Amino acid sequence: MRRVVSSGAMAAVGAAALMLSGCSLFAPPMVSTPTLEPVDKALERFYHQELDWKKCADGIFCATAIAPMDWSDPDGETIELALASQPATGSSSLGSVLVNPGGPGASGRDFVLDSVDFATTDRLQGSYDIVGFDPRGVGRSSAVSCHDDPRQLDAYLYDIAPGAPGSDAWIDELRASAADFGEACLEHTGPLLEFVDTESAARDLDMLRAVLGDEKLNYLGYSYGTFLGATYADLFPENTGRLVFDGALDPATSSLDVTVTQAKGFENAMRAYLASCLGDRECPFSGSVDSSMQQIRQLLDQLDASPLRHSDGRMLGSSTMFTAIILPLYNEGNWPLLNQLFTEVFSGNAETAFFLADYYNDRTEDGEYSTNQTEAFLAINCLDYDDGDPDNDELRAEAAFLKQEAPIFGPQMSYGVTCASWPFDSVRERVAIAAEGSSDILVVGTTNDPATPYVWAQNMARQLQNGHLVTHNGEGHTAYGSNDCVNRVVDDYFIDGTVPASDPQC
Repeated sequence: MRRVVSSGAMAAVGAAALMLSGCSLFAPPMVSTPTLEPVDKALERFYHQELDWKKCADGIFCATAIAPMDWSDPDGETIELALASQPATGSSSLGSVLVNPGGPGASGRDFVLDSVDFATTDRLQGSYDIVGFDPRGVGRSSAVSCHDDPRQLDAYLYDIAPGAPGSDAWIDELRASAADFGEACLEHTGPLLEFVDTESAARDLDMLRAVLGDEKLNYLGYSYGTFLGATYADLFPENTGRLVFDGALDPATSSLDVTVTQAKGFENAMRAYLASCLGDRECPFSGSVDSSMQQIRQLLDQLDASPLRHSDGRMLGSSTMFTAIILPLYNEGNWPLLNQLFTEVFSGNAETAFFLADYYNDRTEDGEYSTNQTEAFLAINCLDYDDGDPDNDELRAEAAFLKQEAPIFGPQMSYGVTCASWPFDSVRERVAIAAEGSSDILVVGTTNDPATPYVWAQNMARQLQNGHLVTHNGEGHTAYGSNDCVNRVVDDYFIDGTVPASDPQC
């Protein structure tokens, strides 16, 4: 689930670049010494490699590691993994904290380059090197690619399928588009597309731990990064140090259950927005929360019947409108953007809707895509979730169930067929992760998180043999870096090893 890092950047409308780390221009050279721990001889060239760090921003150093494309065949092809590190700003370092900002598909390298000051505290930065990495398939690492021309991705993300939603013709068009997209990803990515699953990325993570010189992994994972971290802890429990999972996914939840729970989460967040909005002079809604929710559903249905034309010729249908709606719901500080969004769309203007949808999809004003997050998101999820290949009647039944459970947003999250036509089968069964024998793990959950609902954090903390729930009572997706109580609990754990005796209920 994607983590929207900066409420300030969104509220400024258009500030894609976040605050850079404010470190000294005269930072010493970055050096990391591998642990040289004993490993299988075929893995030595990976676990024992020395990284060549180069300064890439003020106080930030970048490097590239190599990993086997297929961990079961370490003598085969290799891939590259891009890293960025901010050395500890204090007088001494406790080692590295590896960070994954979520997605799947979000860039950990860019997280350190662009967002480290917003999303981590001065205390943590003072005690640890903060290291971000682009997982396999993502960003500046060996990456998934699905098009030569950005207009091809435009067509997949923004074009409106012809026919009545839910009809055979409409579903068949979705299937054909998904199959074409998957084949394009295979054509442009090559054999790597088969090996961007989370278990392979977790094996990369252990290698990076050793290459950075850490005997134990210290790790901060947001959103999807919690699933990556839990997978690591299950594979390498003896190598776990201090691990924090913020905005947790439930590893045992099926694809349909994920969709239902998330649809409810976004509806709850929308209700919270409406409750704060109604009665305000700039609020585009009037009446009750319930009547306003129905007005949103009517608007989405209207956009299906009669899309709005954007100034660049693209048409605003309900799918793109839904993307525009959910982006500000990730963070309470961005709720004012919903006032602007709905005010404009109610008056027939699609500008802000496409601005928000483009921001979510990393599409720039000139029609290019600044990252490959969308392609990586789909490629990784299709290997991690087994959606099967439901027929049209089964899809309609699932859609009816979603509408019953989440009447406003459930229909927008129905008819997911991308993975049914993916070139490679899922490689993972959705089961609970216990990570038996691991160190203590903090699991942070926000009570009204729309993207990774609180129940998932409760479930993950319960499933992990040594999981400890840290509840943030509030709004928004993830909490560390934005809540003082959570910051204190997490920092005390990372720096002093302090595990709260009970849920602090922040």
